[in-house]
Amino acid sequence: MDQEHKKTIAVVGLGYVGLPLALLASKKGYRVIGIDTNQQKVDLINKKQSPFLDEKIQQDMLQYPIAATADFSGVKDASIVIICVPTPVYENHMPNLEPVEGASKGIAPFLQKGQLVVLESTVNPGVSESVVMPILEKESGLTCGTDFYLAHCPERINPGDKNWNVENIPRVIGSYGSAGLAMAVDFYSSIITGSIKQMNSLKEAEAVKVVENSFRDVNIAFVNELAMSFSHLGIDVVNVIEGAATKPFSFMAHFPGCGVGGHCIPVDPYYLIEYAKEHGFSHDFLTLARRINRTMPTYTVNRVTEGLNEKKIAMNGAKVAVLGLAYKPEIDDCRESPSFDIIEGLKKQGAQVVTYDPFVLNQSSAKTLQEALTGARAVVIATGHKVFAALTPEDMDQYGISVVVDGRNCLDKKAFLQQGITYKGIGR
Repeated sequence: MDQEHKKTIAVVGLGYVGLPLALLASKKGYRVIGIDTNQQKVDLINKKQSPFLDEKIQQDMLQYPIAATADFSGVKDASIVIICVPTPVYENHMPNLEPVEGASKGIAPFLQKGQLVVLESTVNPGVSESVVMPILEKESGLTCGTDFYLAHCPERINPGDKNWNVENIPRVIGSYGSAGLAMAVDFYSSIITGSIKQMNSLKEAEAVKVVENSFRDVNIAFVNELAMSFSHLGIDVVNVIEGAATKPFSFMAHFPGCGVGGHCIPVDPYYLIEYAKEHGFSHDFLTLARRINRTMPTYTVNRVTEGLNEKKIAMNGAKVAVLGLAYKPEIDDCRESPSFDIIEGLKKQGAQVVTYDPFVLNQSSAKTLQEALTGARAVVIATGHKVFAALTPEDMDQYGISVVVDGRNCLDKKAFLQQGITYKGIGR
């Protein structure tokens, strides 16, 4: 393989995971070919425009070149091919591996001897060997471990995080064989400053990611259940968690909310649940955590009903403003956002729902905060954007709003109660 090929990588999937990685590799001196089947996204990237809202990504795009294309044939010019496509679940929560399978089939005809394929997409243990490898071998006619190499380095990215990013987050890598592992470690060592832990197998590396996010899901389910309990007991769960967090060991603070969103936490536990079920084991604990967290949008709708009832206002026909569509603050990512379940639940109760998110205007029914609040009887804070966390009791009074359901516990509870506004938090 000539020197040019050695310094060229191909990134398949230019979304929240693939694009930052591609830009980082370009920054570190690699020639980067970006491949995505979405032609609109490809066109934006070639115009040096980020396809999603992220100031850092947009700045980097102006500095570090990427040759984006929808043509998989670019793979043949790279020494390393990295798959960064999404891995969602179907409505029945079964893992949807179609994007990974599609990317593997797109790569395979152009696979060359000596190349390394790295899967960054989150998958359940066993997928690299049972799904990706057979596709690559069948379609290319090459043998894994001899002609080409396969590794798994599960993505770790936290959109909107100012401290941790694709460059400094530690990574884990597993591979089919020691040669592929060495190649993968060498590549990631050349672009990241974080540490790298070498795993003993592909399955171990695959398991790391689902365990990380299952851990989060279980802990969030625990505090969500506490929140629902404490609301009956007159205990402010946020104060209790903050109190427990003063213990300098053996406690990690997690906070309740109106639902769990994003591309990882609501999805990844199902990958482990279903994989274990196929092998004769039932993850009762993880299944219960998922069930608790899935109920939080319904619980939030019930809080709206409670608040309106206290004000003797019927839900049926009442205008309710849902503020926030993104799954977390200051980003435009709506994947698995609980806001949509809240909206659906409110509509089923007869509410006239208006939505507003300054980061997701294309999906908002109101184009300004003022439009959303005007005439509303109740407000639901579904995303803790700074503009929503800054709302005051006086703001609500100005629009005649009687009930505030703080789905992210980001408002000043005492101030709203003192103003005579019915305040309902999640466990407050």
